[in-house]
Amino acid sequence: MAEEARETVEGTVKSVVFHNDENGYTVLHIELPSGFALRKLNEITVVGKAQAVWEGEEISATGSWVTDKVHGRQFKAETIVCVAPRSLVGIERYLASGLIKGVGKVLARRIVETFGEDTLNVLSRQSARLGEVPKLGKAKIEQIRASWHANETMRENMIFGQTYGISIAKMTKIVRKYGPDAIAIVKADPYKLCRDIWGIGFATADRIALSVGIPKDSPLRARASISFTLETEAEDSGHCWTFENDLLLHANELTEIPTEILGDALEREIAEGRVIAESDSAAKDADATWAERHDTTSPRRIYLRSLWWAERETAAHVRRIRDSRPGFKPVDAGKAVAWWEQKSGFSLAAQQTNALEQCLCNKFSIITGGPGVGKTTIIRALVDIYGAKKLKVVLAAPTGRAAKRMSESVGAAAQTIHRLLKWNPVTNKFTFNRESPLEGDVFIFDETSMIDIKLANDLLSAIPPTAAVVLVGDTDQLPSVGAGNVLGDLIKSGTIAFTRLDRIFRQDAGGLIVTNAHHVNAGEPLEIRSGDTDFYFVRCEDPEQCLRRAIEFMTTRIPRKFGLDPLEDVQVLTPMRRNLLGTESLNVELQKALNPSGAALIRGGTTFRVGDRVMQLRNNYDKDVYNGDVGFIKAVEPTDRSLVVAFDGRPVKYDAGDLDELVLAYATTIHKSQGSEYPAVIVLIHTQHYVMLQRNLLYTAITRGKKLVLLIGVPYAVNRAIDTNIVRERRTTLAERLA
Repeated sequence: MAEEARETVEGTVKSVVFHNDENGYTVLHIELPSGFALRKLNEITVVGKAQAVWEGEEISATGSWVTDKVHGRQFKAETIVCVAPRSLVGIERYLASGLIKGVGKVLARRIVETFGEDTLNVLSRQSARLGEVPKLGKAKIEQIRASWHANETMRENMIFGQTYGISIAKMTKIVRKYGPDAIAIVKADPYKLCRDIWGIGFATADRIALSVGIPKDSPLRARASISFTLETEAEDSGHCWTFENDLLLHANELTEIPTEILGDALEREIAEGRVIAESDSAAKDADATWAERHDTTSPRRIYLRSLWWAERETAAHVRRIRDSRPGFKPVDAGKAVAWWEQKSGFSLAAQQTNALEQCLCNKFSIITGGPGVGKTTIIRALVDIYGAKKLKVVLAAPTGRAAKRMSESVGAAAQTIHRLLKWNPVTNKFTFNRESPLEGDVFIFDETSMIDIKLANDLLSAIPPTAAVVLVGDTDQLPSVGAGNVLGDLIKSGTIAFTRLDRIFRQDAGGLIVTNAHHVNAGEPLEIRSGDTDFYFVRCEDPEQCLRRAIEFMTTRIPRKFGLDPLEDVQVLTPMRRNLLGTESLNVELQKALNPSGAALIRGGTTFRVGDRVMQLRNNYDKDVYNGDVGFIKAVEPTDRSLVVAFDGRPVKYDAGDLDELVLAYATTIHKSQGSEYPAVIVLIHTQHYVMLQRNLLYTAITRGKKLVLLIGVPYAVNRAIDTNIVRERRTTLAERLA
């Protein structure tokens, strides 16, 4: 693409051919003024970045001419400045472009015929004069006035966003959060964006802050860096706290603010209660005083207040449930086990009997173990035994897929934890809590290794003290995405009745999924057999070849051999998001192979089409969809840039400002697959993923497959993952608070 000398062109926007809300990339057809001498052209194509452009506006674009191999001659703009139209034709086209609700071509012409070149001034400053337009009623006048002023505010906001590199989608969220005074609020404290707007980090907020004159060493910037560093530790590493010296060092690396100023900022954050400082000894004492928590003779642990509170309260809820008297007559465990064995015709092994009796004899208990060791059998027995006693048993799991699997395997209704607690958008908290507890006698929760400390606090606070609780999970899987290590800490505390099942009971004839999961967990090599089985390894050294093989197996070979639907039944798993074998690249290629055409909506670098499998990236309580939920796009509305996604058959609308919460999900990270089980999984494991290769990562990936697991990659990478068992400890204090 050859470029020519830099110059400036001016003209009127005839049409907006393409506009990307995320990065502002725009393609415009521009009508040049009559008599304009530039190449004797009447109309040109301009490409560049502009956040908000309407037909009829006039632009001044500075850049250079290029010849594109596909699109031919076009003007590549470095800057595009938009101004209100001045010609009558431009004003008429501007009003009829869709800018003002209820104004089409006919009404736009009547308004311009009435006010002429003064039209835009009338709309902005003398809107009462709209009554002069023939056949224009009061209701329509009010609609025009409201829409015009809303768009003026929108344009101001979008120009502000464009100046600081904030996309239209995120600027829409900012305005939704802060209202008409959004710009003033952001300028006063840009760092609010880090705390309040999902998807905006410290770098963007910091760029705005420095641009509006906030000094580099200001207390506001220093305090924001403290909170951001703690949040990063929680989000990236799952830590609930960090040592004071480490915190100040990381904040200094982020901002280059001297540690003395950062230390003062930390003390201000502590004094105002945004963060909590505790000495080592105070964390073990629930009744520690303020002075004990702030003891400076030992290294201080620094927490975000929300995580400190969640750990403290979770420990209190566990003790409350564990130590309270049950609200029902105690069960004779020995008789109950014998009754269930006779009823079901199933004889329990000694380890299973012990686990079941532990649950029946304790108010709070834990069962853990890998696949095929009988965890589901214990849940089924508990449901039958307590059901025979006419007690209300409540079943739940962290994700929709896990809840569905629990329901199918146990034969009783189960739901997600979020839906069990019922979010109330009016109060902005869960409906059920300590003041308004759930109804039930026995609560059994599956896949609890996924539960982070905040959700644990919300969940256990809603359990009535008279109820019994059973947590079921697999501590060898990857830990929760959110901060904390709840299941592991409860076991580590030594204060909860606990049984680890390790004898394999479920194993299909000739099957290797369960066997290899336990081989990996024990640090042993995989077992591979020739012929028909449920576990295959395809050696593939070249990353591009690995990508092609994954597409081939998902689209053709697995559906043909196993009769599985590639969209419904087959999931590609990979350790990382980026690089050739990451989710971003895989999803683009898999979409081309599985869903290449149809109604589409482009956001950023992602094309969303009707029929696409997508995943929710964060908890959105207003929509009742949660991090990791998977659905299918059922409708696309290009005009208002919205789409509808069906989650378990329930339609959910996503406006333009919400699309950053969705990603394509033909391929997903192994971490995001936790709690889910698929008929077939294709796992890419390659040296490209070197830094991520861990035993619990591979173990988690293998245990996601129900009927088929296919590994594609390099033997060295597989062996590296099996041999690497250096599990990074999370900095938590739940076990200490319980012990």
